[in-house]
Amino acid sequence: MQTKILMVCLGNICRSPLAEGILQSKLSTQNFIVDSAGTGGWHAGELPDKRSIATAKNHGVDITSQRARQFRKGDFDTFDIIYTMDMSNYKDILSLAPNENAKQKVKLILNELFPDENVEVPDPYYGGLNGFEEVYRMLDEACSIIAKNLQK
Repeated sequence: MQTKILMVCLGNICRSPLAEGILQSKLSTQNFIVDSAGTGGWHAGELPDKRSIATAKNHGVDITSQRARQFRKGDFDTFDIIYTMDMSNYKDILSLAPNENAKQKVKLILNELFPDENVEVPDPYYGGLNGFEEVYRMLDEACSIIAKNLQK
């Protein structure tokens, strides 16, 4: 049976597409499904931000097949683990959880690197390319830990 992991940010065009692509590149597609979504639906159907695409490509990760979508309540049934990029998205997803079991699936992604510190992945949208590179580095570190733990 496949383990299903969902990455969530605000618009699903910057951080969560990077997280999806990075984690996918570290896991077997036979055993794992990785997807992403946003708490907002403004970009539904769109490609990831061109700066996310370029940053991922620079690291050998192709995210051009991804399309933005909004998180939906049914995702709690579909996914085993739901990683959020920051506290705002974490709280938004928790507020949609139908029960305690669903709430247990929601985690802040950088808590994998900094347990219980609730460090957030900064949103690089309004910054330059350096912000995307920094976000990639953070997510790559967190996803390496996630992949290692999932494959034990």
